[in-house]
Amino acid sequence: MLIDSNAYIGHWPFRYRRFNTCQSLLDERMEKFGVDISLVSNLNGIFYKNTQKANEELYNEIHSDKKYTDRFIPFAIINPIYNGWKADFKVCRQEYGMKGLRLYPKYHGYDLNNPKCVELVKMARDHGMPVSFTLRMVDSRPSSWHDIEEEWSLSNIIPIIERVPDAKYMILNVANSTNLNKEETAMLKKADAVLDTSGRALSDMNALIQTYGEEKLVFGTHSPMLDYCTGLLRIESLQPDEADENAKKKMRSGNITGLLEL
Repeated sequence: MLIDSNAYIGHWPFRYRRFNTCQSLLDERMEKFGVDISLVSNLNGIFYKNTQKANEELYNEIHSDKKYTDRFIPFAIINPIYNGWKADFKVCRQEYGMKGLRLYPKYHGYDLNNPKCVELVKMARDHGMPVSFTLRMVDSRPSSWHDIEEEWSLSNIIPIIERVPDAKYMILNVANSTNLNKEETAMLKKADAVLDTSGRALSDMNALIQTYGEEKLVFGTHSPMLDYCTGLLRIESLQPDEADENAKKKMRSGNITGLLEL
């Protein structure tokens, strides 16, 4: 089985994207490349003032056809500094059946030590829902002047793990430095956290496996923002002395099914 832990539908306002609907993602990407299930959010939620409308759009699109409900696992985008976010969380969890969260502090204007962010992560923890943070949505260099300029490195996620060490975390598109000090490395190793393989900083997979273990890595594409193949090639190109077939199975799907308790 192959599960993409990092995919989207919806629109990116600064650049045209293909394969950004359930139909095109399923027919032109997943079926073509042998992906069984994709974890998806709606890109529109990064830019809507009311992120819940994007979650509603995602729910409606997935439920427009039975084949989508079998192949897509929805993740909600919640903005904890927007009024009504607690009600949004409840609707997404209870009515929409969303299995996790994706948070975008850089785009929504708060930091990871914000009390409401911490409260939201604790709520997700209490309901067994992973919380995802994306270190880079797009390369900031050729982006629109409307987009953010500052990107995250792996160390930027440590404060929320320190505040809520018993939550589940997904760290997506690790495109910049993975360098951590001794204390931060120990904290990440201990955390119930995974890194997806879409980010360019995961080019040295063997080093990451040696540091964190094969259980910390999951297949991801960051589609439709990045190409669909590189995330999988990083797994499949590992030599037998770097990762055996059992380890690769974990990275293809086993680690993410364990995190989501599927």
